[in-house]
Amino acid sequence: MRPIGDVAADLGIPAGSLETYGEWKAKLDLTLVPKLSEPLRGKLILITGMTPTPFGEGKTVTAIGVGMGLAKLGKRAAISVRQPSLGPTFGVKGGAAGGGRCTVEPMQDINLGFTGDIDAIGAAHNLLAAMVDNHIFHGNALGIDSDAISWPRVLDMNERALRAIRVGLGETKQGVEHDSSFMITAASEVMAALGLSRDYADLKARLGRIIVATNKRGEPVTAADLKAVGAMAALLKRALRPNLVQTAEGTPALVHGGPFGNIAHGTSSIASILLGLRYADYTVVEAGFATDLGAEKFVDIVTRTTGVPVDAAVIVATVKALRYHGGVDKNRLDDPNAEAVARGIENLAKHVENVRLYGLTPIVALNRFPSDTDEEVALVFEFSRTVNVPFAVSTAFADGGEGATRLAELVVAAAAKGEKSRPVYSLGAKTAEKIEKVVRDVYGGKEVKYEPRALDDLERISKLGLDSNPICVAKTPLSFSDDAGKLGRPRGFTVTVKKVRAAAGAGFNVVYMGDIVTMPGLPSHPLAEEIDLSDDGTITGLR
Repeated sequence: MRPIGDVAADLGIPAGSLETYGEWKAKLDLTLVPKLSEPLRGKLILITGMTPTPFGEGKTVTAIGVGMGLAKLGKRAAISVRQPSLGPTFGVKGGAAGGGRCTVEPMQDINLGFTGDIDAIGAAHNLLAAMVDNHIFHGNALGIDSDAISWPRVLDMNERALRAIRVGLGETKQGVEHDSSFMITAASEVMAALGLSRDYADLKARLGRIIVATNKRGEPVTAADLKAVGAMAALLKRALRPNLVQTAEGTPALVHGGPFGNIAHGTSSIASILLGLRYADYTVVEAGFATDLGAEKFVDIVTRTTGVPVDAAVIVATVKALRYHGGVDKNRLDDPNAEAVARGIENLAKHVENVRLYGLTPIVALNRFPSDTDEEVALVFEFSRTVNVPFAVSTAFADGGEGATRLAELVVAAAAKGEKSRPVYSLGAKTAEKIEKVVRDVYGGKEVKYEPRALDDLERISKLGLDSNPICVAKTPLSFSDDAGKLGRPRGFTVTVKKVRAAAGAGFNVVYMGDIVTMPGLPSHPLAEEIDLSDDGTITGLR
């Protein structure tokens, strides 16, 4: 790897703006993040995807590959991706630092704690939880209803046994007894608020708006009411500063923020994105899941927050996912099946339509696996030609930046066209109207049903004056619908909204369709069983 000061110099960032963590990692000064009035140098490239299989399709690998491919073309490029959570690292998916020859480095450090940002977010979140209970214990001047505390605890680990807990048990000195829960730290609203903040003042304002409970009159109680904001912000001082590392080929990479892709907006911090756009010709960003979740939230939440639209979008497809949406069992996805691929292309077609709905002409990137046949690849190429979208095969996993240079050329050409992304709905619409527009136009559904609790939630959001916030839909990423079993391109379906929660600190309203787990569990054979530390200090088994 290259010294981190040399990597920063590639972007024109002075050494005095770095707080180094050894030779290979650095925190960047917040003064590098551009102000609202400052012009930006670069183009914003969004990496999204088709509806994934349960195993993922390689969007992070493709984002890193595009950045390295742009560097191969002589462009000044930066990659901006989320920081991995320890839960998936030790669970099913493994780390989120890429793979093969497309990684951000030092990969082991990034996957195992990095610069302490997630720990700081967990500490700030749990401090607020402690202050809620402490306030009640010491007289409850705010009149908090202990049965209406909505602020849980967090832990950066998959631990299903903590999904529902009861606190304050034992003698009266332990506090007021009430139900609570744990979420994984990436699902914390503090994480979402930090990811959408551009400076300390913005962060403190967002933290202050976080709703933690209601009082006995049904009114919201916030972090500001509890006088918790200053201490929380102090814990997050370094965490708000973007992290600079490098790819396996030495391209600058900003790894910062890690909000959930479901109950939050699922992408890297806007501080890192804006910083990249200030110093690089192209900043490549990945959004969680597919165009119906990640890309929609990026366009409707993130670009509204930054004021910067997307210049070009890449849809990552795989033959495995096309087989899956063509009806192949998830345990047989390595078996060639051209007929299933032909059927599965219906799913990809809807994602192409979605990116066009967002105002852009997409590029289809086929992330190629060894089991893909030439016949199957040709089907994807022919589809792309038919719908008049650029197409490239990416072999970046095996070949690094060289395997993504054709894709990078298409990105440069797309960004030069001058197309800009546009939101799906107006912020002036009611929350229910926003939901229904996304369901019809983005998912391809017909109807939205609301459970009684959801209707009450919508009324409450309106009374709180939060109808003007964007929405953040939490649903399965495995289908356009709210039913993971409806693969391919379902049509005319009905979705059910179970509840709507105001994430006032983050600045959006979370719409729950189906049961969303915010504290994952470990599988029967977690990846943690394969990770080890040798006598010489070498970590093995991490992926």
